[in-house]
Amino acid sequence: MKSMSIDIETFSDVNLAKCGVYKYAESPAFEILLFGYAVDGDEVQVVDLAQGETIPEDILEALTDEAVTKWAFNASFERICLSRYLSDLGISLDPFHDHHPLSQNCARFLNPAGWKCSMIWSAYMGLPLSLEGVGAVLKLDNQKMKEGKELIRYFCVPCKETKTNGGRTRNLPHHAPDKWTLFKSYNKRDVEVEMAIQERLKHYPVPEQVWDEYHLDQEINDRGIAIDRTLVGQAVAMDARCRESLMVELKEKTGLENPNSVIQMIAWLEQHGMKTDSLGKKQVQELLKTAEEPLRSVLLLRQKLAKSSIKKY
Repeated sequence: MKSMSIDIETFSDVNLAKCGVYKYAESPAFEILLFGYAVDGDEVQVVDLAQGETIPEDILEALTDEAVTKWAFNASFERICLSRYLSDLGISLDPFHDHHPLSQNCARFLNPAGWKCSMIWSAYMGLPLSLEGVGAVLKLDNQKMKEGKELIRYFCVPCKETKTNGGRTRNLPHHAPDKWTLFKSYNKRDVEVEMAIQERLKHYPVPEQVWDEYHLDQEINDRGIAIDRTLVGQAVAMDARCRESLMVELKEKTGLENPNSVIQMIAWLEQHGMKTDSLGKKQVQELLKTAEEPLRSVLLLRQKLAKSSIKKY
């Protein structure tokens, strides 16, 4: 086995678009539903994990074997999700950066060195960054199935509890067998489209230097960022103490129940002869140019209270 093309369908209660693949795959509710793959350009196989099928042993071994190139469109998704899946099976992922102080983070994920991404290839060629878009531009014989979005909404994200669905929060294969059969076809087609992209672009290879950059990018994401949690905790505590004293002082000066309220503060300023429709950073700086006491002191305190930089902690 030299290469393998992969596409997976998954479920998670975490919003992928908002939180990214790492948080998505960390959720206790996460699971892989379908595992579509093709070895060395052969026929696509679909493993129905949601209904108890298992990935063959040789394929599991290939996933952790850097000598076998794994291909996928937006491969970071498959790599991170499969890392979680393998961990749940008890398959250890060896650190691939023993020399780096953050190498233990990398041990949670499959080594990106064994992966290549056809989305990166598409980007290198100036093609769209979606499987559907690339298939359309290249006029491939196999096109991504348009029913996919509705099927993903049905099986891959939580559903609303209703009387008609019996109050369930998730749709499973047995709730709509026909849709599930179609979903498996959709998964198979995605692998076929991914392989067709590789075939069409094979005469325009991505330089190895670009793949090296891609792998480095993936390693940086896997490591994450080291954070001094003690510093962060103390910064948050200091901010809370500071905000409390600012609120007390502002309440004394204005008599307002909540000096942090924009509506209440604008009304108070107007009562004292200063009209403004906003308390944004620039507007407060302008108001301070002409403000007299006690308005000046109140605006300066308000400025300190409204600092957004602390929220980053």
